[in-house]
Amino acid sequence: METDYLKRCFGNCLAQALAEVGKVRPSDPIEYLAHWLYHYRKITKAKEKHTQEKTQLKEEYDDNLKETKMTEILKQEEYEIQQKYEKCHKPLISVASSTKKTIFKQENTKPLEKEALKQESLPVCTQSCMKWELTQTSTNQSASVLWPQ
Repeated sequence: METDYLKRCFGNCLAQALAEVGKVRPSDPIEYLAHWLYHYRKITKAKEKHTQEKTQLKEEYDDNLKETKMTEILKQEEYEIQQKYEKCHKPLISVASSTKKTIFKQENTKPLEKEALKQESLPVCTQSCMKWELTQTSTNQSASVLWPQ
């Protein structure tokens, strides 16, 4: 029963400690054995702590790798979406600008259309007088007088 307890609790370390006591042959073997076991425990705890830290660092490194990969994937997807957005909206921008040009041209022609409508609604003699006035104003600048046709 006692041997089972010693094997279970001390296992291989007790065998190593007794072998060390046999090699060194100290003057007080019990004290030497106690110090050896404390030292062994201290070293074992340090190794366990080192192993845990190493495992934790490995897990953190793996998590960082996953996060970096996900970030790269998200950036790539964002770039692709941006490219598709620009590709789809370029024609709309050109259509909008051409529509603005058309509207601008239409706005510039509206006074002329109004004038043409006025001329159409006036009697024939008034139209010829207006033509004569238009030609007279343009020819007055060149100092020559034109008569209506």
